[in-house]
Amino acid sequence: MSWTVRSIDFYDLDAWLLRISWGSLQDWLVPARVTTGDSIRALDSIRTMSMDNIAMERRLTDWPPRVPAPSHRHAAPSGPWPWQDLDDSIPAAAESTDGSSIQSHRESGAPPHWGNYPECLFPNWKPDQVEKSKMKTSPPVSGKSVIYHVDVGADGDFFDQGSHLVQDEKQFEDAMAETKPAEHVRVRTFFVDNLSLEVMQMLGTKYIVEPFFWTSSMNWIPARYQENVLDMQGDHITITLKFPRTLQLADTNVNRSHPALDGKIDTQGPLPLLSPLEGNSGDNFLLILDLLALHMVRTNSGSSTIISYHPPSQWKTTSAKSLYARVYLAGQSVYWRNIFKKSSDPTFVLLATLWYALYAWDEAFETLWEHICQLELRVISTKKLHVTQELHKIRAHLLQYASLLEDFNQSILFLKDTPNPVMSSPAHRGESESSRDLMKKECDNLLTQIDRLMKNRMFWDERLQNVMNLVFSSVNIEDSKHMQELTKATVRDSAAMKQIAYLTMIFFPATFAAGVFGMNIKEINPGTKGSLPHYFATTIPLTLLTTWVIIAFQGRWSSQGEDDNVSIWRRLMWPIMLVQRMKSREKEEGAPIQTTPRRQPYQTDPPDTANTY
Repeated sequence: MSWTVRSIDFYDLDAWLLRISWGSLQDWLVPARVTTGDSIRALDSIRTMSMDNIAMERRLTDWPPRVPAPSHRHAAPSGPWPWQDLDDSIPAAAESTDGSSIQSHRESGAPPHWGNYPECLFPNWKPDQVEKSKMKTSPPVSGKSVIYHVDVGADGDFFDQGSHLVQDEKQFEDAMAETKPAEHVRVRTFFVDNLSLEVMQMLGTKYIVEPFFWTSSMNWIPARYQENVLDMQGDHITITLKFPRTLQLADTNVNRSHPALDGKIDTQGPLPLLSPLEGNSGDNFLLILDLLALHMVRTNSGSSTIISYHPPSQWKTTSAKSLYARVYLAGQSVYWRNIFKKSSDPTFVLLATLWYALYAWDEAFETLWEHICQLELRVISTKKLHVTQELHKIRAHLLQYASLLEDFNQSILFLKDTPNPVMSSPAHRGESESSRDLMKKECDNLLTQIDRLMKNRMFWDERLQNVMNLVFSSVNIEDSKHMQELTKATVRDSAAMKQIAYLTMIFFPATFAAGVFGMNIKEINPGTKGSLPHYFATTIPLTLLTTWVIIAFQGRWSSQGEDDNVSIWRRLMWPIMLVQRMKSREKEEGAPIQTTPRRQPYQTDPPDTANTY
C-alpha cells in the first residue's frame, strides 16, 4: 500500500486545529486513495475554518460568565418528578404516561406536530416544568440555526455533508434529507450552532429525544443515561460532560480590576491564569468550563443518529463547527479508520468524539502546570503572603476538577457497560463478541488517560499545599526575626531606663533637701505663721484619703473576686471588709483541726454484749 501526505496548505493550519506530535503522526498519513474525491472536498470545506476564525475562538477579548450550578436531581429521567421541587405544586395527572404516544409514533411513522414538543411525546412534562427547566426560554424562539453534518458510511468512511442554515421547517427537512440510502449510512452526526426553540422541537420530535437531554445541556448538568431500550432494535443514550478548556486572552495588558480577579473563589466561573511577570508581560490564559452534550439514537432500522448540543456564543464554549471538524478528522485517522472498518457498531463514533474532552483536559492541565511553576518561583523569591490567595483559588478549582474527572470516568464506564442492543441481533451475531471486546479495549484506553489526569490533579494539589506551607513557614520565620529584633530593642530600652533610674537616685537626696528647706514653717524660716505640726496635720490625712480612694476604686481589696458591678458604697467600705476578713482568717487558723482516728487494718468492732446470751 502506498502512502502520501494529505494535501493540506500549511498556512491554513492552526496548532489548535491540527496538533502534530510523534504519537499522532500516523494520523497525517493516509492511503493515497483517501486523498481523492469526497475527502478532498471535505478537507476543502474544513479548510474554510481559516486561521483567523480559529484564533478568534482561542483568543478572548470578553470573558465568559459563570456557568450555573448544576441541579443533579434533574439530570436524568430516572427521577420520578422531572423539574419539580418538593415545595412546588403538584400538577394534574397526565393523560398518558405509559409511553403509548411514543410507541404509536414509531408504529405509524407519522410524528405529531413538532410545535407541541415535548408535551406531545412526553405528557408528564407540564408547562410549569418546561418553563422551570428553561427548555423554551433558554434558546431563542426563532433565528438562524446552523447544522453541520457528517455521515459515516457502512464501510467506515466519513463523508462531509457540509452545513445547513435552518430557519423554518422546509430548511430543516432539507438539512435532514438523506443523500444516500439508509442501508449505506451507519450513523449520521448533527452539530447544531445557535440552536433555536423551533429547531430543538423539530429535532426532539423527529428523533423522539428525551427532554432531559435538552434540560441537562442547557443547565450544565452532567448526565449519563440509557432509555427507550428495545431488545435487538436499539436504544437512546445521553452523555453530558463539563470539562475545562484553555483560552488565551487577546490583550496582554489585562485589566487587573476585572470582577473575576477580586479574590472571590467561584469554581463555576473562569479561572484566570495571568502572567506574574512585571509590567503584565507574558501570556495570559483563562480556564473556562466547556460542555460536551451528545445524544445518540442507536437503531437497526436505518442509520443511527448523534445530535450534539452547543451553548450560545456568550459562553465561549466549543462551537459546533469546531467539533464537526474534529469528528471528521477522527475519521481520517489510520487507527480509528481500522476500528470503524472492524466493527459496525456506531457507538465507536460517539467514543471517538469523547476524546475531544480528554484533549481539552490535557491542554488545560499543561497550561495550569506552567502557571503553578511560575507561582512557585514567585513564592520562593518573594515570600509574599498575598500570593497564597491565588494558590487557594487554584486549589479550589482543582477540587472542582476532581468531581468533573469523576463524571468523565463514570461516563466512559457507562458507555463500556451499556452495549448496543442492535449488536445482539441475528444480523450482527457474527461480530457481536469481537465488537464488544474492541469497545472494552478502547474504553480502557480512554480510562487509562483519565486515571493519569486524576493522578496529576492529586499530585498538583499536594504540591500546592507544600508551596502554601512554604509560604506560611517563610512568613513565620520572618515574624520570628522581627520579634527577635523587637526583643533586642526592648532590652536596650530597659538598660536606658535603668540608667535614668540610677541618675534619678543620685539627685533624689538633693531634691528632698531642697524641698525641706523650701518649706514656709517657722522652724526653718522664722517669721512665718506655719509650723511643722501644721504640715503633718495636713499631709497625713490627705495621704490616707488618697490611699483610701485608690484602693476603693482599684477593686482589688473591696471586690475580692466579685464582678465589676460593685456599688460605690461597698467599695468605700473596704477597710471594714478587710478587718472582717482578717478576723475570719484568724478564727480559721486558731480552730483545732478535727481529725478522725484511723482504723487499724483488719480491726473489727467489739461484739455487742447486750445482745449476747
